[in-house]
Amino acid sequence: MADITLAAEIRTDLGSRPAGRLRRAGRLPAVVYGHKVDPVSVTVSARELEHILHGQSGANTLITLNLEGGEALALARQIQRHATRGDLVHVDFVRVSRDETVRAEVPLHSEGDAPGVREGGLLEQLIFHVSVEAKPGDIPTEIVFDISGLALSDQLRIADLTVPRGVALLHDAGALVAQVTIPRGMADEEGEGAEDEEGEAEADADADAPSTPDSGESEEG
Repeated sequence: MADITLAAEIRTDLGSRPAGRLRRAGRLPAVVYGHKVDPVSVTVSARELEHILHGQSGANTLITLNLEGGEALALARQIQRHATRGDLVHVDFVRVSRDETVRAEVPLHSEGDAPGVREGGLLEQLIFHVSVEAKPGDIPTEIVFDISGLALSDQLRIADLTVPRGVALLHDAGALVAQVTIPRGMADEEGEGAEDEEGEAEADADADAPSTPDSGESEEG
């Protein structure tokens, strides 16, 4: 994961009105905290941070904040956006260390073609992001799972995922990730076919059975 540098300026004029002026000027109010260091109010370029967040690593991009008097290695967290416009409103930067593990959310994507889908099944993905724990530099940009082995009614669970070395999944191993389900119409057709076959088998059995005389008839003497 790339390490990106972002300039940060100390912010002393706090409050909603100064924050509004900063946003109109293209600056984003932010707070840097963590590692038992007092929180610091700063501003960063809203445009530059937006560019970082839209990059391959997204919010898991390791950022070196250039602060007055030093640098801070951080991850962007608690990202707030305007409810309608989607503009950045505020962000928290959490200080991290390269040799300490942190928690992060990572997107989960599938690859390949499931044989069960070609047979008429429906692929359902139930989890699209996974929580992981890893050192900041080891956080993957995404985790990909292969569905090329999924037939009809097959399921793939957290335990089946392959993750990079040094990355731990913070989920129950049995949690369902994806499955190939049988559509109701297709299941009904299969059920009707099975019933037809059973009916034919019963008819054949009746036809092959030997006839026996009616016990109610008497023989003439």
